[in-house]
Order: sequence, then structure tokens, then C-alpha cells
Amino acid sequence: MLIALTLMFACSDTEQTQKTETAPKTQTAAKTQTTPSAPKQDTSSAADDLDPKKATETAPDTYEVLFETTQGNIVIEVQRSWAPLGADRFYNLVKMGYFTDVAFFRAIKGFMTQFGIHGDPKVAQMWRNARIQDDPVTQSNMRGYITFATSGKHSRTTQLFINTNDNNNLDAMGFSPFGKVSETKGGGMKVMDALF
Repeated sequence: MLIALTLMFACSDTEQTQKTETAPKTQTAAKTQTTPSAPKQDTSSAADDLDPKKATETAPDTYEVLFETTQGNIVIEVQRSWAPLGADRFYNLVKMGYFTDVAFFRAIKGFMTQFGIHGDPKVAQMWRNARIQDDPVTQSNMRGYITFATSGKHSRTTQLFINTNDNNNLDAMGFSPFGKVSETKGGGMKVMDALF
């Protein structure tokens, strides 16, 4: 299943490892890609363009990301106030084109679907230690909510998961959602469920 992640629009009052991180414990592969804003370059230049040091923009207060898949479209609505550091990281990854040719690598029916390990080992290695601090949990891990996977405290990098069930037990474990699948734009969770 191919996916293209595209930053649809942003509205804001101000413009601003191969080691697998785990989404929650309890546990195929769909290709993902973004629509780059510039023509693709050779692999070494592309890897340079995906340098974590360049992922420094502050995300708008709200923005949407379009997932184009072989099963239909999904729109993620991001609310920066829910988890600012997570929303900023996701915004930068999408904008940089990080998700080009990245696979959904873990899908557990009735639990969650995970993605975010880059297919180029050089890029994956660059991001392995590009960790961000934890955000407080302000939203519950309900069906359709997206959050970063972790491998411990302050260890979020590039891996994310979308809850395909109400997983409230993850809230106390520090998994902080920053957005959710829209049910009014795109195919909603019906498409997400079809990725399993």
C-alpha cells in the first residue's frame, strides 16, 4: 500500500534505527512517500536534505497532513497545543520529505498501526539519536489518534503510530497524541483499518 504524506495547509495566528521504538507493548508493510516540494536529488544529497539539524521549524497551531494510500486517503488533523514538541517534529518530517518510501512496518488489528523507520540506512542512522523531549499527555489515546512511539523517557525520534482502538491505558505510560484522523475529510478510519 503506497502512501504519500503531503502537508495540506497550515493555519496559525503566527507562522512559526533500525532499532525499533515501541508503540505500546502488545504488537505488512505499506510503502509511504511524501510529495517533495523540490525535485528529487541523488541519494547522498537527499540524505543531506533529511539532516535532523534542519528540522527546527515551529509548526503552526493547527495543520493537516494528507495520507494518500492504495486503500484511499486519510487526513491527519494536528493540534499543536496537544503536544507541541511532537507536532513540531511531525511537521518538520513531513515538510522535509522524510516519509518518502517509508513503510508501515507494524499493524496489530484492533490496537495500532506503526510507521516511521526510513528505508535508507544512512538516513535512519542520522535520526537514531535525534530525540525529542516528552510532551505532557493532554489527550487520550483514543481510536484515530496519532502519537510518537518511544523506547523510554525522552526518546521520541521518527516512529509514529495511529491508534486503531481506544487505548486509554497508554496515557499513563506517557504516549502523548498530537493529532487525529479526520472523519470528515478523506476516508477516515475505514481506510486506516484497511491497512492491516
